[in-house]
Amino acid sequence: MSSRHPTTSASDSVIPMPGTDAIVKNFTTHQCPSVDQRERRVPVNLRQSGPTPVEMLISTRVRKSPYWHLSHQAGCWRATVYNRVYHPRGYVRPEDGGAMVEYDALVNDVTLWNVAVERQIQVKGPDALAFVDYVITRNASAIKPMHGKYVILCNEDGGILNDPVLLRVAEDEFWFSISDSDLEWWLRGVNVGKRFNVSIGEIDVAPVQIQGPKSEALMVDLVGDAVRHIPYYGLMEAKVGGRDVIISQTGFTGEKGYEIYLKNATLYPDDMWNAVLEAGKKHNLRVIAPAHHRRIAAGILSWGQDLDQETLPFQCNLGYQVPRQKDADYIGRAALERVRAELDQGRYPFRNVLVGMVLGGNPIDDYAPDFWLISDENAGDPVGYVTSPWYSPELGTNIAMGYVPVELQALGTRLKVWLPDPYAETPGVPVDAQVVEMPFRTSVNPNAREVARARGQDASS
Repeated sequence: MSSRHPTTSASDSVIPMPGTDAIVKNFTTHQCPSVDQRERRVPVNLRQSGPTPVEMLISTRVRKSPYWHLSHQAGCWRATVYNRVYHPRGYVRPEDGGAMVEYDALVNDVTLWNVAVERQIQVKGPDALAFVDYVITRNASAIKPMHGKYVILCNEDGGILNDPVLLRVAEDEFWFSISDSDLEWWLRGVNVGKRFNVSIGEIDVAPVQIQGPKSEALMVDLVGDAVRHIPYYGLMEAKVGGRDVIISQTGFTGEKGYEIYLKNATLYPDDMWNAVLEAGKKHNLRVIAPAHHRRIAAGILSWGQDLDQETLPFQCNLGYQVPRQKDADYIGRAALERVRAELDQGRYPFRNVLVGMVLGGNPIDDYAPDFWLISDENAGDPVGYVTSPWYSPELGTNIAMGYVPVELQALGTRLKVWLPDPYAETPGVPVDAQVVEMPFRTSVNPNAREVARARGQDASS
């Protein structure tokens, strides 16, 4: 597709692969040339460098969220950076069971997550609805006050800039609860030219997530029975720890869950956090990191890992986010409609597509440090890469999302995945994999893609 601006072939600028029998060794420091990424301006880094002995520097250049000290008190031992904010990513140490212990708490009891990295970008003013409708692909007018939706924002080429939860807290006020990209700058830049009558900026609101099968019981103890009646993606105002919050029934898992958005979060984090801890004692509450193993099972995507600004919605199971009927124009519409027209004719204007896989190997029990490589069933030169792998205790197998050429996307297609030695059945030998349907596990609240598919639709409003 012409708008993708293909670059020089990867094979023109990297060292050719000498043979698949030495793939792990040879791609420790070399980019993989056989995975076709010519349609990208900046290829995904496919070097297999593995874990590296690097310590994170904590400094004032990256923000500490209002809950950072509380996460430290709860046992946080490692972190990453997300939206230029330090993000806790581990509480149970490996010698004590690691992330799988945290997973057990999520699927059996209830958990508290520090997700203040989801910066809240407020759009407020007389033109708020019109502005939001212009920057998201879905129909903003379908979001009633005190409700929300999962949405995407695309650039003019149709690439996904961000996939936030969008909260409409009033007729003239929206909050973008953003994933890991600087959406505020994009929104401000758009309005420099368009001049909608709105104010745009980050606000002092920081969320936590309450996730797990006991989450409703915990929330009832915190704010009363009214929380039982919040619909999926519904909102309510409340007080937790005596502080003003907005509660949504949302979350980064397929479990029952809520998010608590604390207002004036810089001033009052301890009050809200400690109230949740106290109420959670009888429900066996545990503070954990965001459970990527469960979101993978639910088919939930992570921006920067499973998609980015060079990924089209139709490549990553987000085609339902592009409505076939929307009255208002929006950024990226022309490009996305050209792509959909090609797809309707049975032609693919892109090379790679995201699929779900089950795969062999030893249980993958922690974050992958690399995009592991995928070959066809004959274990030839790699043609794709894994984005999000983990072990599913319920399914008794490793599961993963990853990009493969469109001709390898059919359910049942057999593949080979090159795992690092700790997870490989035989070091240096790829494990068997097979393309399967996503989500891997049924969600408590089916997402919009699942609902649209159940109705025989390929798009939502």
